[in-house]
Amino acid sequence: MEHLDHTLFRWINEGLSNPVFDVLCFLFREKMFWSPLYFFVAVFLFLNFGKKGWPVVLALVFAVALADQTSSQVIKKTVKRLRPCNQIELAEHLVRRVNCGGGFSFPSSHAANHFAAAVFLSGFFGQFFRRARWWFLGWAAAVSFSQVYVGVHFPSDVLAGGFLGAGIGWAVLQIFRNYGKNLGSLEHYLFVVENGD
Repeated sequence: MEHLDHTLFRWINEGLSNPVFDVLCFLFREKMFWSPLYFFVAVFLFLNFGKKGWPVVLALVFAVALADQTSSQVIKKTVKRLRPCNQIELAEHLVRRVNCGGGFSFPSSHAANHFAAAVFLSGFFGQFFRRARWWFLGWAAAVSFSQVYVGVHFPSDVLAGGFLGAGIGWAVLQIFRNYGKNLGSLEHYLFVVENGD
């Protein structure tokens, strides 16, 4: 399994090297690059739902925070896997595109955080705009792929982080739908959109 992980890592990090990915993957993993998207989501919610947009934003923030803390503070500190850019046996073939950092590798918090947000948002907005589901999931996948391409995570890191985040995003969405009726359930938002209330 480790051999396959290393092989896939080298294929993505070294074998897929090209100027376009060099630029895009660097940008995709930067928080500020996606700030217009975060701003758009917040504005969309508040313009369309007013005060009822707050529960959605809070649920989203909770999902991301839970994914981040679970991956970075619990699992990473338990597994303690070194990043590929800090492993001597990979140094000869590694293409360094960003500063490696000293944190642990498994799982990827970037992948966990973005898939938590993507699954929650795709579940919410997907009720209104079906294509939004694939845009959000594609966004999280692009961020996760970038982590491998720049050399800071193995494929298994982002895969595990993605599953972790997706599970947390789905769970928070279910809580929002089933137990958040006093705040405004998903069905209520769907009713508002369909009836223009």
